[in-house]
Amino acid sequence: MSARIVAHLIDDSTSVVVTSDGGMPTIAHWGAPFGGGAVDPALFERPVVNGGLDVDAPIGIVTEASRGTFARPGIEGHRADGRDFAPRFALVSVEAAERHAAFDLADVAAGLRLRTTLALDATGVLTIDGELTNDGDEPYALRALRFSLPVPDRAAEIVTLGGRHAHELLVHRSSWGRQCVTIENRHGKTSHERLGAVVVGSAGFAEHIGEVWACHLGWSGNYEFVCDGVTEGRRIVQVGELLLAGEVSIPPGGSYRAPTLYAAYAADGLQSVSRRFHRHVRARPVHPVRPRPVTLNTWEAVYFDHDLDRLTRLAEVAASIGIERFVLDDGWFHLRRHDRAGLGDWWVDPAAWPDGLGPIVKQVRALGMEFGLWFEPEMVNPDSDLCRDHPDWVLADPRYTPVLGRHQLVLDVGRPEVRDHLFERIHAVLSAHDIAYVKWDHNRDLVAPTSHGRASVRAQVLGVYELLDRLRAAHPDVEFESCASGGGRIDLGILARTDRVWTSDSIDALDRHAIQRGYSLLFPPELMGSHIGSPECHTTGRHHTLAFRASAALFGHLGVEWNVAEASDAERAELAAAIALHKELRPLLHGGDVLRGDHPDPTIDVHGVIAPDRSRAVVAVTRLASSPTHHTAPVRIPGLDPDAAYTVRLDDLGRRHLAFTRVRPSWIDGELRTTGRQLAVHGVHLPVLNAESSLLLRVTRA
Repeated sequence: MSARIVAHLIDDSTSVVVTSDGGMPTIAHWGAPFGGGAVDPALFERPVVNGGLDVDAPIGIVTEASRGTFARPGIEGHRADGRDFAPRFALVSVEAAERHAAFDLADVAAGLRLRTTLALDATGVLTIDGELTNDGDEPYALRALRFSLPVPDRAAEIVTLGGRHAHELLVHRSSWGRQCVTIENRHGKTSHERLGAVVVGSAGFAEHIGEVWACHLGWSGNYEFVCDGVTEGRRIVQVGELLLAGEVSIPPGGSYRAPTLYAAYAADGLQSVSRRFHRHVRARPVHPVRPRPVTLNTWEAVYFDHDLDRLTRLAEVAASIGIERFVLDDGWFHLRRHDRAGLGDWWVDPAAWPDGLGPIVKQVRALGMEFGLWFEPEMVNPDSDLCRDHPDWVLADPRYTPVLGRHQLVLDVGRPEVRDHLFERIHAVLSAHDIAYVKWDHNRDLVAPTSHGRASVRAQVLGVYELLDRLRAAHPDVEFESCASGGGRIDLGILARTDRVWTSDSIDALDRHAIQRGYSLLFPPELMGSHIGSPECHTTGRHHTLAFRASAALFGHLGVEWNVAEASDAERAELAAAIALHKELRPLLHGGDVLRGDHPDPTIDVHGVIAPDRSRAVVAVTRLASSPTHHTAPVRIPGLDPDAAYTVRLDDLGRRHLAFTRVRPSWIDGELRTTGRQLAVHGVHLPVLNAESSLLLRVTRA
């Protein structure tokens, strides 16, 4: 049977053409728009070559080995005696519209049904979902359900994001030849080493040039991405949850629902793909809409040393410099004087807080700030009442000595009784106090996560989702942050339930430029926790000026991680000015289009935000390290209205840290009058910048 077009999803930027010969649908094209005319399915036919099978096997949305495809199977699974390992589905029904398609498929012989849905929303982001149902009389042991996205042969480079603890989300680029590139995560959370995303593009693609195809799995557990440039002379990206051995057994009548795959295409560079993702995230019903409160977190200010008088003084200074939210970090609960005890015992420690949290909450609220509190509900210290009372609640195989991480074990949140206990404890604390914010931490990886003798990453992730959903329903006015030793759990699965992510435990302003640039590939700045740290960075020991630290934090969800009660009057005044500047710019920073500049000097970082109506922009230019030359190429600012007149002026932030220059450009102490086209084509010359310093440009339509 010849293939026919069964769906054509289209918008101004993207076409997704789906074909089927009566079996598994195939995404025949994902990329530049075809327009609204009819598409002849013969356009996608390939010849059958000598030396192989007598068919050119299709690469289905879920690939099928039974059709002669040698890529990774879209479904890996079997019944108890090994049967039904290579199903072949028939297309039962199709629902297709301009932006949505759903396909119901069945393999009667194998007793399996599959429903896949594709949606291309108004932002240009394509989502793919799938649900596999077992219609047989026996359980079906599922090893994988993967989606396949085709990309053309001109996709020659791969970008991934990852790093390590306190240096996450770094951009890594490699060539993609005739090879398979696999990105796997087995940490049980999104992980520091790898973000669940892959970007592929034409050779040399950059921020404003080249074709780009990007995908992200909205899942907070294990996952795999396979960029296959070998099989059948095609290029495909296969994505799915990575299931451990025996982790999922679908009972008769039961189903497995795959995590959502998010994908976007752009013909004009990486920045356009990022903007599609940002607009998609901002369009969610759960996206925070009120201004993001400037936050002070107490961790690097006091650590475990909780004292009411000391924290009251810290709160008073915080309020005086413009802080809007005060978050009490680790150390407030039972036995928590260090990191080796207390996790799991979520009640206020009378030794640290003899009168409870009431006095500090009352003081913070009286100062006009919101109050927030730190929890790490998924973990437990062996030295805790909870672990002593319920050792069976640990997510580990009881036959072996468990592996500790940061002196802690993992609770089996996949078990309803564990979730009920955690809900009751956290609910009690949130109900007893005027708490507006929860910093929800996750400080270790999952090692051989075992529940009732079986691998249990998936159940753990779904249990965390359910617990968060339940707490948010009970406390709709409380905002939640996803923290996992910094950026170890950032994805659209956890962001469906949280209002902020802690991007990294490193607040080093130099590190943060690379970390935050990687973050911005997928996620908008208002969800990105970015704090101004103390003069000496807690994680690296480096020292930076306050202006440089402030410029690195300015664009995100701003916070402070510093004992400002010990800061000098001059430091407080400069910090207050930076906070006031952020508040002034906040509507633009958190509602505009992110700009990442391509600059020929690798020591120069250019990033900013452009208003949706192109009326103004703010752009940070940062010298990350010393350069071989004093002069650098002009800084170009694309994306403004090319025919409109603009003024450019230098903000005071960072101005006094300019390097010695014999004669500065004349506009530096006034303003430059130019057009959007001139800013995009030529750009502006800046004075010489010292290493590790930043300038802030304000661009306004004249």
